[in-house]
Amino acid sequence: MILPMHMGAMHPYEQALTIALAFGPFLVLGGVIVHRRRQDDPESAETQRDR
Repeated sequence: MILPMHMGAMHPYEQALTIALAFGPFLVLGGVIVHRRRQDDPESAETQRDR
């Protein structure tokens, strides 16, 4: 994994934690948006299941 040099020497678990903290909230937000759109438009979800 390539990380910017300004992060310095970090242990692998520190690198993983930093990446999770940086991108995790965006992934959670994307999941919430997808979930809410499916709840708000159940008719569209049913037609996609029939295909």
